[in-house]
Amino acid sequence: MTHNKAIRDRIPEIIRDSGHSCNVKEMPDAEFLEELDKKLDEELLEYKENRSVEELVDIVEVIRRISELRGTSLENFEKIRSEKVKERGAFEKNLFLIDTSED
Repeated sequence: MTHNKAIRDRIPEIIRDSGHSCNVKEMPDAEFLEELDKKLDEELLEYKENRSVEELVDIVEVIRRISELRGTSLENFEKIRSEKVKERGAFEKNLFLIDTSED
């Protein structure tokens, strides 16, 4: 079965432990970043299909690695997130914009 997709580090071990074989390759960061962008789409689609918290965890893990490969530490990522919350707010009030108009 052909997959051609980014996987977590322990997946080859898990496949082999289940009695199967697999072929994997390590990719340079720039190439892997492209694959992670595809993986993010895949994980988002899986979340939309079943609304599972586990899928949200997968999305966060992919985002974490994308952030690292783009040169941003988790600490800096969190700092940027906090600054954006201060400037624009979060999503805690469940607000839904219906329309706007010029005054």
